[in-house]
Amino acid sequence: FISIQPFPALLDLPQDVEVSGVSCGSRHTAIVTRSGELYTWGWGKYGQLGHGDITSSDQARRVEHLVAEGLRAEEVVCGPWTTYVHVLE
Repeated sequence: FISIQPFPALLDLPQDVEVSGVSCGSRHTAIVTRSGELYTWGWGKYGQLGHGDITSSDQARRVEHLVAEGLRAEEVVCGPWTTYVHVLE
């Protein structure tokens, strides 16, 4: 069960994370950090969170695939059931 909140809520991120960009889809959200990491949360039924599964999450999770591939997230744009990320090697 994922809580759909139509009002602002505090987000629990690691203490050293500085957000440089954010985008909201219809039921999910993504942020890019100044260090080039991508965090996503929300409804994940179509894999739009980028974690290699279709699990939904109320907690922001770092997209580990980008880290493993040595990719730096520069920008993110979320659509209704999609997430597009501009990355640099």
